[in-house]
Amino acid sequence: MPEPGPAPGQVKIAVHGCGICGSDLHVFHQTIGIPMAPPVITGHEFSGTIVELGEGVESFGVGDRVTVEPSASICGRCRYCRQENYNLCPDRRVIGYRWDGGFAPYVVVPTRTLHRLPANVTFESGALTEPLACCVHGVIERTQISAGDFVAITGPGSIGLLALMVAKAEGGIVCMLGTGNDGHRLQKARELGAAYTINVDEQDATREIAKLTGGYGADVVLEASGAAPAGRMALEIVRKQGKFTQMGLYPGPIEIDFSQIAYKEISVTGFMAQKRSAWKRAIKLMEHGLIDPGKIISHCLPLADWQHAFGMFERKESLKILLQPSPG
Repeated sequence: MPEPGPAPGQVKIAVHGCGICGSDLHVFHQTIGIPMAPPVITGHEFSGTIVELGEGVESFGVGDRVTVEPSASICGRCRYCRQENYNLCPDRRVIGYRWDGGFAPYVVVPTRTLHRLPANVTFESGALTEPLACCVHGVIERTQISAGDFVAITGPGSIGLLALMVAKAEGGIVCMLGTGNDGHRLQKARELGAAYTINVDEQDATREIAKLTGGYGADVVLEASGAAPAGRMALEIVRKQGKFTQMGLYPGPIEIDFSQIAYKEISVTGFMAQKRSAWKRAIKLMEHGLIDPGKIISHCLPLADWQHAFGMFERKESLKILLQPSPG
């Protein structure tokens, strides 16, 4: 690919690091449900330094440390855009899907997507503003967790661990659930403040959570694994009139007993990506030291090692991996 240059209203960024997301694996295996326009450079979780300004750019300067919203282009006319819910715009062009992304030394983006990194936030943590903003949108804006809620999270991957930190910031009491292959991830959940962890291969999750909640079940279940058994289990462990939020993406249709929604009067929601309000809150949480998403980074590898990194990620031999280009 040729080195890009900024058009009017755009900036060119030297990428410091770009995180591998679970959705990048879906792209790799061609099981993603988000519209794509190949050939396209993937990668949508990144930070870097502005190295060139397009014509008319005055609000940012060369040398600014930034992170980038992946909503590179929206229509601005639909009801979702007018309500600042542009993450649902039917014409949204997403970086890494329909706009060249961050798995490259340089990326060009419109200024409307930029957020300055606070001085006390590292490039590594700043690269994870995007998944953190996703969790802020899903956990705070969509689920509306209250202080004292018992929050069960299925799936201790990067989204599950970030959701744990957001839920704790809201005052939730968190129980993280994982499989026998998630030992090191459950340990990380405990380090990040999970009150309880459950290995579902060794323990009866429904029974254990009933013990911890006086027989009622979890007030909130955040399904972050994208695994069908976890989706089915989520409806078992949530209490009557509890909340169930789908965070993980399934590779295809799954079977699930949705009659439980009626029997238990469960409030069910999901979320797609993030929007400006979630980005602003995520950056405040980082700036004031309430959340450091960099704590879940296990590896920083050269971009050239992407195949090895993807393999590690898929085999659950890592937590969050950053790929780091080396601009000339």
